[in-house]
Amino acid sequence: MSLTPQWLDELRARTVLSTLVGKTMKLTKAGREYKGCCPFHNEKTPSFYVNDEKGFYHCFGCSAHGDAIRWMTDQRGLPFLDAVKELAAAAGMEVPAPDPRAAQRAERAQSLHDVTAAAQDWFAAQLDGLEGAEARAYLLKRGISDQTKRAFGLGFAPDSRGKLKEALKAFPEPMLVESGMLIQPEEEAGRKNRESYDRFRGRLMIPIRDQRGRVIAFGGRILGAGEPKYLNSPETPLFDKGRTLYNLDKAGPAARKSGRVIVVEGYMDVIAIAQAGIPEAVAPLGTALTEHQIERLWSMVETPILCFDGDSAGQRAALRAAHRALPLLKPGHSLAFATLPPGQDPDDLIRAAGVKALEAVLDSAIPLVELIWRSEHEALPLATPETRAGFKQRLAALTATIADNDIRALYGRLFRERYDGLFFAQRAPQERGASMQARRGGTMKNGRWTPPPPPATADAHAIRESGGDALLLRAVMSGLLHFPGEIVVHREALASLSPSDERLAILLDAMLEASDREETVETDRLLTILGERDLYNMAKGLLRADALNFTFTVPEADKRRAQRDLAEAIAVIVAMPRIDAELAAVTRAMADNLDEAGYARQQSLRKLKADLAARVAELAQPLDD
Repeated sequence: MSLTPQWLDELRARTVLSTLVGKTMKLTKAGREYKGCCPFHNEKTPSFYVNDEKGFYHCFGCSAHGDAIRWMTDQRGLPFLDAVKELAAAAGMEVPAPDPRAAQRAERAQSLHDVTAAAQDWFAAQLDGLEGAEARAYLLKRGISDQTKRAFGLGFAPDSRGKLKEALKAFPEPMLVESGMLIQPEEEAGRKNRESYDRFRGRLMIPIRDQRGRVIAFGGRILGAGEPKYLNSPETPLFDKGRTLYNLDKAGPAARKSGRVIVVEGYMDVIAIAQAGIPEAVAPLGTALTEHQIERLWSMVETPILCFDGDSAGQRAALRAAHRALPLLKPGHSLAFATLPPGQDPDDLIRAAGVKALEAVLDSAIPLVELIWRSEHEALPLATPETRAGFKQRLAALTATIADNDIRALYGRLFRERYDGLFFAQRAPQERGASMQARRGGTMKNGRWTPPPPPATADAHAIRESGGDALLLRAVMSGLLHFPGEIVVHREALASLSPSDERLAILLDAMLEASDREETVETDRLLTILGERDLYNMAKGLLRADALNFTFTVPEADKRRAQRDLAEAIAVIVAMPRIDAELAAVTRAMADNLDEAGYARQQSLRKLKADLAARVAELAQPLDD
């Protein structure tokens, strides 16, 4: 079936979105739009809007967003093609003629759904029969209730090579093999081809469903001794284990209501958590979490929580997922990691301490960036320069795998700050009090009087009043754009800065990275490098900010003075946060113990802060002509 973008656009244009959405939820007129309570998460105040002119809906609470087709697939749960057909019928449009081969594949897939559904019914009946006693005893031991057993469709495969085959004899044998229910032995040279036989034998059967709730495969847990402990269906036209998550059909709607989704290691973990009242849990299917599964999780919530066992295997699985997610990261989307107590799975924890204990574990989840830092920091002892350099190199290599430029820059900056905080002490600011006073009132030298600097600009007044972090940083970065060679000279101090303005932080990281690539670089070349990161316009704007750039387009002698002032500005802006922190600590201590020494130290710090603020204001002034 050939559905061109033009045909789909016409379908969307013929569909009145508010009418479509209004069939299943209440909408009220709000200007040019319609609003209502979002169907994808629980809310009391409407934050869900439908715009007919633009043809999309958007929720400002949970960020659900889409067009008419997306509404049918996400809210109604229809497959894409079914959604298109239903909308086309309502719009009076002819759906393009299907490709015969595609039709055959769809028909065969539908038949395989019939096979897996019949197998599910048979397994469930066996669990309730005489041969299912051992499986029922196992479920009783695990505390699985009859209600949970029915909700998840649990069943039992008798220890027989042919009972399922006989039960499903109404289906052609090749179809049973293709669906994964039977195994067809390989044909051997010189030997007659052996008969097919049941794949699952003597196992508790756990159906795996697609997003629409249709059985597409099975997981079988062995009840006695033997390997493998869990056996999954093979890849089939219905089942791609790298793109499927167990319990997706139930966890999807639950996640939209709760705003979270939890990833655990296995089937029984999901079932135990759901029985305890947390239905928004899924599990991968016997493999490490794949890129497709991560993307599927992000389509449900922005930050899924991975909750793996505290043993070495569980932590390795978490780290593999973290490394796999790094190249995929996009703004607003990440992973969080919760670690269970050693030796306990979710079921153990719930039984021992109740569901609140599990909730506490989930609440203590750490972000992806923290997991990466901890894992590399704890990988090897860091007692020598060589091991520390290796630690830094590993962090840089992992950061380099992030595709998104902004996220990569922010990760790099955070890791540099932490690394420098571990192994480098910050340098104290230079004492420049005397020269400050001299410059305020002018100086006499060789019989010539040098006038004081011009009156403070509005920006300088703002700096003096506020402490000037953002404005001074803009001035510093403007200076670095004029003198790119100074980036390498002051690299350690610059890397320790933590700008509150995120755009300035990204630009500073990009300038530091540029200096790593080319230690000697001219302004035009630096602008070209920044242009590769879409930062050219921002950098060019800073170059033109005359009130904040120390007026660098001056004679050579004043350029040298400008460079000295730039160095001092960097020292000041590095010192300011440390002084603020020490002043806050001294003030807190005085609240408990007011003494002369504490008071003297507080006043000294306040004076130093005022002097620095005054110097900051001077540094923001243009040089004399």
